[in-house]
Amino acid sequence: MLHSMSTTVEFASDRSADEVNEEIRALWRRAGGTLSVEEREEYQRLVLEWAAAAPQSAKAA
Repeated sequence: MLHSMSTTVEFASDRSADEVNEEIRALWRRAGGTLSVEEREEYQRLVLEWAAAAPQSAKAA
């Protein structure tokens, strides 16, 4: 039996957008401005988490 996989990513973040944003900034500082493949994957995950946690007004801007 085959199951289809969802292409939608959903986050149930307990963190605020500000907290996630601070982690994104820390990632860039640690990386020195250039992200490795693994760091890029982490960055993408964090950006999606940030978008899910951001207030509606920030999403509309």
